Amino acid sequence: MEFAVRTWSAGARLGSLQLAAGLQVETPGLLLLTRKGLPAFIPPDLLQNLHPDARACQVTPLHFLESPNATTVAKAGGLHKLVSLTGFGMVAVARDSLMDESNGEGSSKMGASFETSSGRRVVGPAKYMEVVNAFKPDLWVSLPDEVPSWVAEKRNRLSVDRTLQWLDQCLSLQPAEYGNRCLGVVVGSTSLDERIRSAEQTATRNVAGFSLGGFGLGEDAAQRAVQMEAVLTKLPKEKVRHVSGIGLPEEILQAVGAGIDVFDSIYPFMLTKGGYAMTFPLNMENSQRSFDSEPTGEELARSGGDSAKINLRSVAYRLDNAPLVIGCKCYTCRKHTRAYINHLINTHEMLAQTLLEIHNTYHYLEFFKAIRHSIKLDKFHDFRNWFTSTRQKSGTPSPSKSRQ
Repeated sequence: MEFAVRTWSAGARLGSLQLAAGLQVETPGLLLLTRKGLPAFIPPDLLQNLHPDARACQVTPLHFLESPNATTVAKAGGLHKLVSLTGFGMVAVARDSLMDESNGEGSSKMGASFETSSGRRVVGPAKYMEVVNAFKPDLWVSLPDEVPSWVAEKRNRLSVDRTLQWLDQCLSLQPAEYGNRCLGVVVGSTSLDERIRSAEQTATRNVAGFSLGGFGLGEDAAQRAVQMEAVLTKLPKEKVRHVSGIGLPEEILQAVGAGIDVFDSIYPFMLTKGGYAMTFPLNMENSQRSFDSEPTGEELARSGGDSAKINLRSVAYRLDNAPLVIGCKCYTCRKHTRAYINHLINTHEMLAQTLLEIHNTYHYLEFFKAIRHSIKLDKFHDFRNWFTSTRQKSGTPSPSKSRQ
């Protein structure tokens, strides 16, 4: 694994991440959220041609505690071969974004507590690394003891100590022949002192990069900004930085501005599951033209949408023969209409989720592409201000008011 930063703009950095499989991922970049190695609704054959940047996936070892278990994955030759995605990158992250889990609650000194398909289980470093080693991932995140923002200071200190201890154990259990592929987790909840202590101690370990854990567990946007900036000043600039637990476009821009490189986000999945399609503009120069062809704010409100998304369940789209987003080049927008997807949703056809996830994933990857373009032109500050002001003017709920 190799990582290089090419240029900076207003705190954001443009780089490239070379994974073990020979795949180069441009950063800031998005890992596709998966369940057992594949996106929730997109089959492998459609994933191959979804988007040029749809080549790196986030997978959680928690999904492989029962079936298929680590032994099955190892016999298949690793996760890439098991799911028939040998040309893709796989990043193992110890957080299950598709479940409503309370990671950290009930953690013991033996391991972290996670919600699984067979109930809550305590997973320690040995079991965790058994699954990770079976995966043969391109990158993997060490086992964290993440806690929500409301825990007591004593419990928070303990989570930092445990995460560091588990990092050392995980590093001792990784096969030497694979090289250094570990991202050490930085935790600390809402305590700035504990976040800094965690970052400083993790930076002394032999890790390939860092994963900022414990976000999206109750902190507000202002707290997150202060913590990210303080933590990142303590980490080596030449190593890659990943974060879990955030996903709204404004949150992504906040993290990119702080210097984060790699993201995994539940946002496209949750929109797809709810029957929504992303529609927010991606280009500062063409934004007014796209708005002129879209429904007004009042029309969107009546249909249950806003300037960021439209609700395809709404009767407002029953006879709408336009694509989800005019000018979008994804498979869904090139081949199908809003009316057709509205019909599929309301007749409970599985194809509805497949077409929506294709579009939502494509649109979000285009969002990251636009971010990288703004950094390349040294206009990230302008892009961020334009994007957030556009959302505020159009009445899109802020991250503190809505998780969609």
